[in-house]
Amino acid sequence: MGVALLSGQVITLFCGLLSFYVFRVVTMYVKLMQFKGPSGTGLSNWPHSLAILGQNCHEWYAEVNKKYGPIARVAPHVLITSSPEVWMHVNNKPGYKRSDWYYRATRIEYRRDNVFSQTDNAKHEQRRKQMAPGYSGRENTQLEGSVDERVQDFLKLIRSKYISSDRHVVPMDLAKKVQYFTLDVISSVGLGKGFGMLQNDYDIDDYLQSSEEGLAIGNTVLAMGLTWITQMPFVGKFIAPSPKDNNGFGKMMATCFRFVDERAAGSTNERSDMLASFMRHGLAGDELRTEALEQIIAGSDTTASGIRGTLLCLMTNPRVYFKLQREVDVAVRDGRAPSTGEGLVTAAQTKKLPYLQAVIREGLRVKPPVANIFPRDVPTGGDTVVVEGESVFLPGGACIGYSAYAMHKSEKIYGKDAEAFRPERWLDSDPGKLTAMVRTNDLIFGHGKFQCLGKPVAQIEIGKIVFELLRNFDLALINPTRPWDARNYLGLFAISDMWVQVTERTLSSP
Repeated sequence: MGVALLSGQVITLFCGLLSFYVFRVVTMYVKLMQFKGPSGTGLSNWPHSLAILGQNCHEWYAEVNKKYGPIARVAPHVLITSSPEVWMHVNNKPGYKRSDWYYRATRIEYRRDNVFSQTDNAKHEQRRKQMAPGYSGRENTQLEGSVDERVQDFLKLIRSKYISSDRHVVPMDLAKKVQYFTLDVISSVGLGKGFGMLQNDYDIDDYLQSSEEGLAIGNTVLAMGLTWITQMPFVGKFIAPSPKDNNGFGKMMATCFRFVDERAAGSTNERSDMLASFMRHGLAGDELRTEALEQIIAGSDTTASGIRGTLLCLMTNPRVYFKLQREVDVAVRDGRAPSTGEGLVTAAQTKKLPYLQAVIREGLRVKPPVANIFPRDVPTGGDTVVVEGESVFLPGGACIGYSAYAMHKSEKIYGKDAEAFRPERWLDSDPGKLTAMVRTNDLIFGHGKFQCLGKPVAQIEIGKIVFELLRNFDLALINPTRPWDARNYLGLFAISDMWVQVTERTLSSP
């Protein structure tokens, strides 16, 4: 009798939960009926999950927007937009917040947020205020000098081990070396102590491997909807990465935390790096470790992708490659950049080279270094946005994200050749069109209160490394039909096997 009663209660509970779930799905389906999307996306997360598992969801998002419009549906409660105006509105207007279902999966540590994963707007804003001075350079006076040291290490590594000739090709994995460069830069300017990857020419402490493993796991957890398990009380602690692990993010955490603890034990007045700035603005203990770890992962992966993408576009477009190389040579000849042997180009000098800046903007546009949905929850009462001159209501309970490849390859914004790498578009467009292009292109680094804190550092790195590589070397892909292997994990790209041959330049008069 008791068993039958208990069984009946279980069945009643199950039916009740099932009914509640069906009610929620149907309610959300009806709320978002006006937004079209691929088959099944109105009732199931699986189409979206499969795109994430396929490691190319950025391309899927672009296809969805191209077929179904500037706001389309990719999951029962998830919308995606290719409209820069809508995305700027969403990031500017109070009431929108980062969506827990996505950002919880980007946590590195168990139940601890960093400035990127924090979904509480007030806490996020406070943390940005504590960190912004360190990233801007106001309290990091050695920022450009530290980048210069790492650029010199990069050039020295190539000359010492990877110079090819017409008699012998020495393959170099440019993807790996660029990542060494960005990791050495961010550890130098962030922790005050470089990892030394360029000097040693290997993945010290398996940082690259650990980062890729951790991102791959996080990507799978997000796709399968299992993020909640990794954040469960008690149980999640044994699933989430730990400094005691021998692989994945855990191994990276242990090394980074050791660096932070060594610095935290000293004075902040003797150093002018990011970590010292963070400490002066109140970060300490676990919070300091968390933000230091996040800046190492995000700061190196995103900038590395930006550099790789720009260099790939250059190597596959000889006309642009040689035109930029000529601008570099003329700048050196005319004294607008130091002569070879007299030092590196300064960040200020790179800003005054119009074709270099056009190439960088175009490279970031064609190959956005960060390309995932980054969703925002719509305010509870809903919101009205303007899309192509028409008002569109976004219901509360839904969330809306960003379609990078659709937005930055929009023919409406960039012209009919938007798929092509053509830096001249930044130099020959009329003022009105150029304003719209620049405003859209700047969204690559986020917008408003969600703009990337590392933007100034990334811009210094990209400008210097592209200039100095083209000044000193000629680069060519070894396998143009398969230039690299790229996988999208949580919006960051794991890129490998970008094999190139590098030859020393024989300088001639421009």
